[in-house]
Amino acid sequence: MAYNGPLEKVDDYRWRIPKSYKEGMRTDAIIFASEDMIPSIREDNAPEQAANVATLPGIVGSSLAMPDIHWGYGFPIGGVAAMDADDGVISPGGIGFDINCGVRLIRTDMELNDVRPHIKELINILFKNVPAGVGSKGIMKFSGKSFDDVLQYGAEWAVESGYGWEEDLLTTEEGGRMKTADPSKVSDRAKQRGIPQIGSLGSGNHFLEVDFVEEIFDEEAAKAFGLREGQVTIMVHCGSRGAGHQIATDYLRTMERFVRKSGIELPDRQLACAPTRSKEGEDYFKAMSCGANYAWANRQVILHWIRESFEEQFRTDAESLGLRQVYDVAHNIAKLEEHDVDGKRRKVYVHRKGATRAFSKGRPEVPEQYRNIGHPVLVPGNMGIGSFVLVGEEQVMKDTFGSTCHGAGRMMSRSQAKRSFTVKGVRDELGRRDIYLKSATRDGILEEAPEAYKNIDDVISVVVGAGLSRKVAKLTPIGVMKG
Repeated sequence: MAYNGPLEKVDDYRWRIPKSYKEGMRTDAIIFASEDMIPSIREDNAPEQAANVATLPGIVGSSLAMPDIHWGYGFPIGGVAAMDADDGVISPGGIGFDINCGVRLIRTDMELNDVRPHIKELINILFKNVPAGVGSKGIMKFSGKSFDDVLQYGAEWAVESGYGWEEDLLTTEEGGRMKTADPSKVSDRAKQRGIPQIGSLGSGNHFLEVDFVEEIFDEEAAKAFGLREGQVTIMVHCGSRGAGHQIATDYLRTMERFVRKSGIELPDRQLACAPTRSKEGEDYFKAMSCGANYAWANRQVILHWIRESFEEQFRTDAESLGLRQVYDVAHNIAKLEEHDVDGKRRKVYVHRKGATRAFSKGRPEVPEQYRNIGHPVLVPGNMGIGSFVLVGEEQVMKDTFGSTCHGAGRMMSRSQAKRSFTVKGVRDELGRRDIYLKSATRDGILEEAPEAYKNIDDVISVVVGAGLSRKVAKLTPIGVMKG
């Protein structure tokens, strides 16, 4: 179904759906996109979802969507919405099923020529050490209530358990732990699903990639992030696995019951929500925080496996190889933040679903070593093109509650991609680009074919042109591991 409603051009990078479009809209919806992107954005009806979000009680500012917008559950993927902390609602659809799906970037002291000759062996070792694929399981064991520590302390738990270095926490969003977590708000079923999967990549669009820094655009920011041309880096994209999915499923049912009981009128049942101050809303936020902590612990353990894999391949310790974390950022999460709205400082719950926090310099949430530069933003493109490192600009705080894009955004459904491509075709194309690919499944290759995604350069040009972010570096893959 295509979107046939209004899209008013505001400028070269912003389009408005006015609140007069449909009954119940409390504010406008703003979509960041170029004119060339509008036809594909209309095709999957995601703008309708952005308009629906504008009907939610307590929404502050506009309902927002990034240029990587596409159809999601309730909220569009690429959606951002801020809800008043006292009078607003919280909606699981605004975070998604993969709570704290996010990206972690690790730099090295190695050059492209040090690694490319060994890329097949390195990817094979990573594939052996980092479990991947549908239903993949980690190798860690838990007894009794010890798993609650993962949900409570996140990456802090992982580092204290020997999976990483203390300095990793300094370059992880929230220090790798949301202190609002309460494991008692997480169901036994969610815990059972999460216990065997810590330290695993999963499937779908999750990946582990060995890249090199192809180009630097901002020397000052790149130096602060420890990046330079020709340097080898590693990027990991994954989330909270079955634990996060079950938390979302459990609380969607809870919210649906609340909506029926309270009489909240919604244009889409997938927008099920509850007031932030209600028991249902507070319980969900505490459980969602546990899901976020699980994801940070998961990526922290994977970082440990990565360091061990490099040590195995290059027979040198990870510290000598310079395997240090640049940053870890979430792009499916809700955060209680303070923002200036209409000249007043307000506390709001910012829902980011397929969108990345991109605070400008000076905000206390930015890690101390980056505070004079701004919040690092990690934006994967596709496994054939690579990724970008961005940093937040001043305008982002005014326009999008400190949020920017999270990736290229799908242009083709997974089922369509499986019909459109062949494994051999994808492998051959990556081979022509000198990229080695190893995947646990056939679908992991077909669903993530580079052509299934929007052009990452187009997405980046919009957020840069709109003043939300600026480019720091371009990362190009040499080896890819998929679930």
